[in-house]
Amino acid sequence: MIEPPAYAELHCLSDFSFHRGAASALQLFERAAACGYRALAITDECSMAGIVRAHEAAKRTGLRLIVGNEIRVEDGPKLVLLVETKAGYERLCRLITDARRRSEKGEYLITRDDMCDGLPGTIALWVPDDPIDFAHGSWARELFGDRLWLAAELHRDRNDAHRAAALEQVAQDLGLPIVAAGDVHMDIRRRRALQDTLTAIRHTTTIAEAGAHLFPNGERHLRSRDALARVYPLAWMAEAVRLAARCTFSLEELRYRYPAEIVPEGHTPASWLRALTEEGIRWR
Repeated sequence: MIEPPAYAELHCLSDFSFHRGAASALQLFERAAACGYRALAITDECSMAGIVRAHEAAKRTGLRLIVGNEIRVEDGPKLVLLVETKAGYERLCRLITDARRRSEKGEYLITRDDMCDGLPGTIALWVPDDPIDFAHGSWARELFGDRLWLAAELHRDRNDAHRAAALEQVAQDLGLPIVAAGDVHMDIRRRRALQDTLTAIRHTTTIAEAGAHLFPNGERHLRSRDALARVYPLAWMAEAVRLAARCTFSLEELRYRYPAEIVPEGHTPASWLRALTEEGIRWR
C-alpha cells in the first residue's frame, strides 16, 4: 500500500468560533491524529479564547499545535495569521485586544493601520474572496513580504478546477507560493447537521430558510490524506507541511510574571503594607 502524502492543516476553527465551529479542540485533534496529520493549526476568528483547550488536546493526542487566528481586515482581505515565534504570539494577542476593545461585545474591528508593522513573528495566509480581489493580495504582499502565502481551499465544488487555475494565475502574478488549506469547521462529515444549525442561529433564521448561508456540502471537515491528495496537487500539500515546520512557538514557552509592586521610595512591599496597616489602625 502506498503511503498517502504528508499534510498539516493550517486553517481550522473550533467551537470557540461561536456559531461557526462545530467541534471541540479535542474532537479536532483526535480526528487529525487519526488521519496522520503532522500538525493542526487552531485559527479561531480573532480570539485566543480556546487556545488553552487546544494546547491540552495537543498534549493528550501527541499532535503538534500551531497557534493562529482568522481575521477579516476592514475593507480588506481575509487572512489566517499563524504564530511563528513568541514575539509573534505577543503581537497577535495585542492585535486581538485592540480589535475587540474598540468594538461591541462579540464583534471586532481590524484596520490596515493596525497591521502597519507587518506583525513580526507571524506568517500570513491570504484567503481570497470569490471573485478574487487582486488589490487585497497586492496589499498583503507588500505588508508581509516573503511571509505571505496564498491559501488554496478547495471543497469539491463544481468550480474547483476554475478556482484552482485562477489561484495559480494570481500567485504567479504576485510571486506568492500556494499552500493547501481546508477552512475546517468540523472534525467529521457527520457534524454537518450541527454546523448547519449553528449557521442558521448565527443568521437568526431556520435551516430551511438559511439557503446560501449554508455550506453546499460537508467537505469542511478534517479529510483523510488520500481524499486531500485527490483534490490538491502534492506540492501544495507539501508546502503546508513545510510551513507548519516553521511555526515553532509553543504555549509551554509562556511563564507567569508577577507584576512589579508600586511602592514609595525607601519602602519594600512588606514595609509599605505595614505602614498602611498601622495608619488604618489609628483612624479606625
